Amino acid sequence: MRTSPVVAVCGPASWNHLILLDYLPEPVPHMQFARRAWHTVGGTSAGKALHLADLGVDVRLYSPLGADDAGSRVRDALVTAGVAVEAVTSDRTERHVNLMTDAGGRVSLYVSVPSPPADEELDVAAAAVAAADVAVIDLSEFGALLLGRGEVRQTALWVDLHDFDGSSAFHEPFLRAADTVFMNDDRTGDPWELMRSCLARGPRLAVCTRGAEGAIAMEADGTRHEVAAVPAEVVDTNGAGDAFMAGFLAATLHGESVADSLKAAAVQARVAIGSEHLHPALGR
Repeated sequence: MRTSPVVAVCGPASWNHLILLDYLPEPVPHMQFARRAWHTVGGTSAGKALHLADLGVDVRLYSPLGADDAGSRVRDALVTAGVAVEAVTSDRTERHVNLMTDAGGRVSLYVSVPSPPADEELDVAAAAVAAADVAVIDLSEFGALLLGRGEVRQTALWVDLHDFDGSSAFHEPFLRAADTVFMNDDRTGDPWELMRSCLARGPRLAVCTRGAEGAIAMEADGTRHEVAAVPAEVVDTNGAGDAFMAGFLAATLHGESVADSLKAAAVQARVAIGSEHLHPALGR
């Protein structure tokens, strides 16, 4: 008999080369010196799993990983940080080169992407989702294929829509399958209306992060909530949204209200913002 809820996180984990520049390159031939560079784990699902594990949640990460050096590095780093990793067989591990600036500018170059998962791999992941108490299904080909399996609808599904504009066809099946949705306000001038339109398509709760302005949430009955951002020394904003969602989910699993879960989420986001990694555990 389980004593604590199990969360299945399904989606991307990658091995990234991060390069800090004074400014992003212009589209002309030239030479430029990096201020600093390092390798680390990336991927929105890896970020969520790291923060959930940090918060004591029983979490299992299902992510396409190859039998290559990058895959071994991702697995080793995550397991060392306390994440239970269930690798979905792939011909290759996802890899990025991220060009970044102190001001938050970013260009992500995809060096390799995972191969489509085999049916038997999807069977295993779908069964795990169905057996979990909560499943986070992240935007990806793997996630989209999982949503096509009827058994995953038995579980409360949480989805991170990221920079959803309210009309993207790729996001639509994720949105309509979700019980709870998260997003940011990067591509909307009216985040309250964006959340309202999302709730009209099925979810019971929508949450929108707003960077330094904090975050807002709307319940299906129209109840609104707001929280201020927690002051932090910003090292890198990458992964802040994943940490925020993990903090909110962990608080919800402990029976906290929407308002209190928002506060817990804001505190957890600060953990990611203060590190050059998705979570400080990766740098220890």
